[in-house]
Amino acid sequence: MSTTETSPQDPQAPTVEVLSARDVPLGGPRAMTVRRTLPHRNRRMIGAWCFVDHYGPDDVTRTGGMDVAPHPHTGLQTVSWLFTGEIEHRDSLGVHAFVRPGELNLMTSGHGICHSEVSTPATTVLHGVQLWVALPDEHRDTARDFHHHVPEPRTLDGGRARVFLGTLAGHTSPVPTFTPLLGAELVLDPHATLTLTVDPAFEHGVLVDHGEARLAGTDLHPGDLGYLAPGATTLTLTNTTGSPTRLVLLGGTPFEEQIVMWWNFIGRTHDDILRAREEWQAAADRFGTVQGYPGARLPAPELPGIPLKPRGRTR
Repeated sequence: MSTTETSPQDPQAPTVEVLSARDVPLGGPRAMTVRRTLPHRNRRMIGAWCFVDHYGPDDVTRTGGMDVAPHPHTGLQTVSWLFTGEIEHRDSLGVHAFVRPGELNLMTSGHGICHSEVSTPATTVLHGVQLWVALPDEHRDTARDFHHHVPEPRTLDGGRARVFLGTLAGHTSPVPTFTPLLGAELVLDPHATLTLTVDPAFEHGVLVDHGEARLAGTDLHPGDLGYLAPGATTLTLTNTTGSPTRLVLLGGTPFEEQIVMWWNFIGRTHDDILRAREEWQAAADRFGTVQGYPGARLPAPELPGIPLKPRGRTR
């Protein structure tokens, strides 16, 4: 579902498009359920952000937690950000790392990589977001890479921020990106209003993790993703509750290339995806192998019977 609203108090306020999530099983036969807001039937991307999964709080003693067997990626970066819990990451670059609350793990697939993600035995509650960034055509076959960064919390007038990608409120993440991007966790104090200076060349999305927020006069509820088109120099958020509200702010310059996104691959043509799938199924060197995961890797699903078509930012 998607709605477009303007503030009833201020008819000059920017138009906010509200994207609601759909439930999706993640990770094969031992799937956990996530709430997916991008890609959406009305809007596929915000900047180069092309995939937003929001999950938890998930009681892993009841659900079994996250266990995603080795699987491939091409043409994208994965951005892992947790609020609660811990995830063990292994990839074919040889990286063995942990995703922890307030710590960024960014993996670049480029031409090809594979990895596994498993919540650790010490985790009782799992809660976070999994995000993808599409690589521009000139960089989509770049080499595998991995970055870990722990952003310092920044105190703002009305809340706090952790900037994990890009620049916000005077803080810049050192993690490199291939297109201009912004990614930050925001916590708004009870009944507080926070106004942030933002790049007018960026489009922005605000995902509500918990609590309630008002973006440019439009109310957002848990799980909603509010979208703002480029043009604004400030972004105003209000916590409409008596408890802290947590948000994830995403932004970037509009991604003007058309892409084909299917399963875990991003390409530009149906043949790109077909070739990647065939090479994964054949255990080709393109993706390498994950060492240390106690189980088989995920097989690729069957391709649809019709050619996959490139699509732009909106449907």
